[in-house]
Amino acid sequence: MTPSEAGKPAAGEALHFIHPGAIDAPTGGSLYDKRVIDELWRIGWRVDLHELPGRFPEADAASRDAAAAVLTGLPDGVRVIVDGLALPAFEDALPDHAARLRPMALVHHPVSDETGLAPATKRELRATECGLFEYLCRIVVPSPAMARRLADFNVPADRVAVVEPGTDPAPRAQGSAGPTVQLLCVASLTPRKGHVGLIAALVDCADLDWRLTCVGPTDHDPETTAAARRLLDETGLAARVTLAGEVRGDALEARYSAADLFVLASFYEGYGMAFAEAMARGLPVIASGGGAVADTVPEAAGMIVPAGDPAALATALRALISDAGLRAVKAAGAYRAGRALPDWPMTAARFAAAVW
Repeated sequence: MTPSEAGKPAAGEALHFIHPGAIDAPTGGSLYDKRVIDELWRIGWRVDLHELPGRFPEADAASRDAAAAVLTGLPDGVRVIVDGLALPAFEDALPDHAARLRPMALVHHPVSDETGLAPATKRELRATECGLFEYLCRIVVPSPAMARRLADFNVPADRVAVVEPGTDPAPRAQGSAGPTVQLLCVASLTPRKGHVGLIAALVDCADLDWRLTCVGPTDHDPETTAAARRLLDETGLAARVTLAGEVRGDALEARYSAADLFVLASFYEGYGMAFAEAMARGLPVIASGGGAVADTVPEAAGMIVPAGDPAALATALRALISDAGLRAVKAAGAYRAGRALPDWPMTAARFAAAVW
């Protein structure tokens, strides 16, 4: 089924999509939003994008005022999709407008599940999300794991739709073809992505021949970046680990192609789009974390270890770094899994069916 075969707005009728900040931000959530919107436009939908200013997910006055202004300006009966990261900004406005609109949300994962939140902040965000979820007629999530998670927020199952992200077709990684095993991590340096734990695990593998390139913005959480750099200096691994910063386009493709092994030690994922990108290129995967990681990465494609367990992560790293045959087996499994992933037109079709 294509998006045009699903329900579709009437001529001139818009689907309103509300995103926290600029939609071209280098995050998996923003990429999901942008690709779905672009695909819907491609097949003739009108999608009006509203990029909210302010702070997220801990809403400030700017984000709350912008949220209220957007809803106030919408005509009765329109469908509105709020990215879950922006949802707390609607705490005051949504109750006043829910009855006259068709409010929905795309929840990549509950924001109260974010790693590193202060306990009081976590409680406040959870209470806010629980209250706002009651006003939504539909919630789209990226994985079965997130559908199960929303049950803990008392969201009825019949209001939740699973729409997995798409993955672009990609050439199979060529690998390094050298004795040094090239590791690749693609993720913003934030507490949830586990870079510090990954470096700690690699200390136990210092006797092996490997190099690690970490691709992803280093300015999203300066404390995490500083902690990672400090640990690299203290452990003597600074010469073997490159924090490459944000990389896009052909340069990112070159990083994937030259890698032998993909590793991401995140504590929690709503889906894990970087894992899917790695599998699409036939890269064996080492993953940690809760949430949807086990749904996204099958056993044939790599090794999954408990979140926050550097010893277990080190054991998996040692196994795959030191055994080229095992890497080849897992690479074949990853490539098979990657070829079975939905593409973006398929994702847009499922999204369209969920929201219209």
